[in-house]
Amino acid sequence: MHDLITQIDKTRLPHHIAIIMDGNGRWAKNNGLPRIEGHRRGAEVVENITELSREIGIKYLTLYAFSKENWKRPAEEVHMLMALLYDFLVNKKDKMIRNGIRLNAIGDIFQLPEEVLKILNNTIAATAQGKEMVLTLALSYGARDEIIRAVKKLADDVIKNNVATDLLSEDYFGGFLDTKDMPDPDLIIRTSGENRISNFLLWQSAYAELKFIKPFWPEFNSEMFLSCLVDYQNRERRFGKTSEQLD
Repeated sequence: MHDLITQIDKTRLPHHIAIIMDGNGRWAKNNGLPRIEGHRRGAEVVENITELSREIGIKYLTLYAFSKENWKRPAEEVHMLMALLYDFLVNKKDKMIRNGIRLNAIGDIFQLPEEVLKILNNTIAATAQGKEMVLTLALSYGARDEIIRAVKKLADDVIKNNVATDLLSEDYFGGFLDTKDMPDPDLIIRTSGENRISNFLLWQSAYAELKFIKPFWPEFNSEMFLSCLVDYQNRERRFGKTSEQLD
């Protein structure tokens, strides 16, 4: 890990990294374990990667923790996932406060069980003064759902305030998204070997660098994370310009 750290240019870190944490269940199955054990191991990896991100200077880390589609999973698994989320929020609150990590959440969070939503809001409030990093959990999240909710809020705003349509812009629309207070992700990582973004940050990922890796999320470690950063820094981000214009 030390060798990889020396390869990272701290002046060119991505401001915002988003991760699709995929493969908990398959990792558990491959190891002869119940699916919930994969999720428990995945929660440990969340803590490790969050700590490492803060240490090296990543300011925004967003984790796809529970999608809108995940509500379709067996009720027992959903219940266990909500219990794991509850425990994480309770047990890691003080550590987040000590480390200056501000918790945030995006998604249709009002679908969460009442007790989970209560502790989520409590932890968000308790960590609100964190200045080192923003940790965002995407919960009951789907990008298409987010966009539709944003369109409804925008339409209400246009009607109530009589906003002229020629004033509408990408920035104006972005102000109604769940991520309105965050920069767009520079790097999106997905574990488990799947090569798609699965309804995650569709609007925000327009210019994100994508990194798909084979290991399941419970296998994801510091070396793999740093390797993703090295790969990111070796890419040329042109945003429509030519290479010569960047020189």
